[in-house]
Amino acid sequence: MQRETLVALDRDHLIHPVVNYRTHERRGVAVLESGHGAYLTDSNGKELLDAFSGLWCVNVGYGHESIVRAAEEQMRRLPYATGYFHFGSEPAIRLAAKLVELAPPSLRKVYFTLGGSDAVDSAIRFIVHYYNALGKPEKKHFITIERGYHGSSAQGSGLTAIPAFHRNFDVPLPNQHRIPSPYPYRNPVGSDPEAIIRSSVAALKDKVQEIGRDRVAAFFCEPVQGSGGVIVPPKGWLKAMQDACRELGILFAVDEVITGFGRTGPLFACEAEGVTPDVMTVAKGLTAGYAPMGAVLMSEAIYQAIAEAGGNDLPVGHGHTYSAHPVSAAVALEVLRLYHEGGLLENGIRHASRFEQGLRGLLDHPLVGDARSRGLLGALELVADKETKARFDPGLKLADRIFDVAYRNGVIFRAFGDNVLGFAPALCYTEIDFDLLFERVRCTLDTVLDMPGVRGALR
Repeated sequence: MQRETLVALDRDHLIHPVVNYRTHERRGVAVLESGHGAYLTDSNGKELLDAFSGLWCVNVGYGHESIVRAAEEQMRRLPYATGYFHFGSEPAIRLAAKLVELAPPSLRKVYFTLGGSDAVDSAIRFIVHYYNALGKPEKKHFITIERGYHGSSAQGSGLTAIPAFHRNFDVPLPNQHRIPSPYPYRNPVGSDPEAIIRSSVAALKDKVQEIGRDRVAAFFCEPVQGSGGVIVPPKGWLKAMQDACRELGILFAVDEVITGFGRTGPLFACEAEGVTPDVMTVAKGLTAGYAPMGAVLMSEAIYQAIAEAGGNDLPVGHGHTYSAHPVSAAVALEVLRLYHEGGLLENGIRHASRFEQGLRGLLDHPLVGDARSRGLLGALELVADKETKARFDPGLKLADRIFDVAYRNGVIFRAFGDNVLGFAPALCYTEIDFDLLFERVRCTLDTVLDMPGVRGALR
């Protein structure tokens, strides 16, 4: 089908996530046709270096034939198996066992979803069920972090603390609360790691006291805040927040949808600080985007309390038609093999310092105020004034300009609305790919700097 026809059909019929609908109608869709390794090709034949792994998810890169074969073989053998009525399939059972083997030791049970948003939504439902089962129905309040992202489901969007996900959706709900982001670059207590950690712990304790300790169910957080601007907390922050939750008697829920599966170095970001959450949500890198799948991992204590509440004959009324889908599970098993036996985790760890150096090397650019990263997850924050950290006037639409110029320069990354540029290169990146990435990013920044109104906005 010709590109013009596809663009017209897309404009007339397909609703895209998280875009301005009128803007999308005007500009039209960029049709992606193929991918190999770290590169994509669009319908005009233009090759693009993908520096965002699709949507933080194609951690292994594009075109792995072994993953395609795993999906094909499973489709031929058994394309679907319900998890209802006590049925199951071998790939899903093996995958659950493998995840428990690899995850923090506190997590012993796995429930599969289609992605990250419904994993968070499922986690909320399980936590509510858990406290009702314990005879503590008043514990219904959830605390998250400003700029945090926990999906766009009916409840998860309320845990998310980004205004676009709230506007006209009637969230957050009255039982959803938040505390300040650790955000080292813009933290009121300054950039000292220990001061930031103390401030976050104090904020959590104060919020629990304000709500009432006997009313708070759980604290949700990302080890690195992704869609809120790739905010990297100080090392030790995650462990300190876990310790605070234990002291407060509330559940500690870690959202590793973005940070899991080698994105920050180890398979899970929790590993770096020896964190053992009560609940963990994963998705994205679980199947590397080759098939839809997410999961909720929970402690034995949560599972047993829910199981006991059902007695001998009452079902737990939570499920999805495609939970534990055998094809997605087969894909995930092969992806996990590639992370370990295929050397992708090792490659990502080996190149993390190169990635960090490349980002920090752009701090000399007039537009760049901050560079931050952990593993292969990083960001550049653009500012109008490096001393005061003043942001650019939103009227400049700097993010849109940067994204468009970057596309013309053959590189894709995330340009957030507050002028943070997010990067999540695949774990298959080579030195050549990194050199090309930073060459094209610098070229993009130079071009945008010379656009009308941009250089004049610097102070």
